[in-house]
Amino acid sequence: MSVLVCKNITSEGPGTIEDYLKAEEIPYRIIDLSLGEEIPNPKAYDFLIMMGGPMSVNESDAYPYIKTEEALTRQFIEQGKGVLGICLGAQIMAKALGAQVYRGSQREIGWLDITLTPDGLIDPIIRPYATSPIDGNLSQKLKVFQWHGETFDIPNGAVRLAGSPLYPNQAFRYGPRAYALQFHIEVTKEMVYDWLKDEDIDHDRLREETQELYDEYHRRAWNLYQCLFLVQ
Repeated sequence: MSVLVCKNITSEGPGTIEDYLKAEEIPYRIIDLSLGEEIPNPKAYDFLIMMGGPMSVNESDAYPYIKTEEALTRQFIEQGKGVLGICLGAQIMAKALGAQVYRGSQREIGWLDITLTPDGLIDPIIRPYATSPIDGNLSQKLKVFQWHGETFDIPNGAVRLAGSPLYPNQAFRYGPRAYALQFHIEVTKEMVYDWLKDEDIDHDRLREETQELYDEYHRRAWNLYQCLFLVQ
């Protein structure tokens, strides 16, 4: 198992995903596409992870590496390899698979609810994430960390796994090994505070919610990573 992580902007790294890869001694490489770093030979990697960023998938003229990630997505899926797209990475996946990506009615920022679909509740990756690490109960509604203003249609052949009131398409699976998550499962507390420091939001409330929710959120994310990389 070896993992290729593509960053679309320096500030949005793999966070707790990298922590997990280090803990499990899974080989990985992080490429910062915004700095012009070139993608190594994809044949050397079994799993592709694409991180978030403030740009739009539809701005590939300004950010040509987005097209490169679209092509990588199709290549990894066609070869039966694992793919995980987060936020912008999820939108790149959707577009690579033929779906539309477009601006939402308003931005989602902060700790907000998503609701799992029936398919999400039985999904081998999402179900462990929705199972409380505290009491073992399965929850259909979960608090997740959001920071985005665009959304996507579900690609033909994909399975919708979760939605929210503003953004009905929050997660999908394509085939057995490709997952797209609109929300940021990977954040650390420091990432939350740093990303939103300049946003016009209630920062005291954000800090209180982060302190209250983060430990369980981190443990849920860890459960997802265990299953995600275990089945590959």
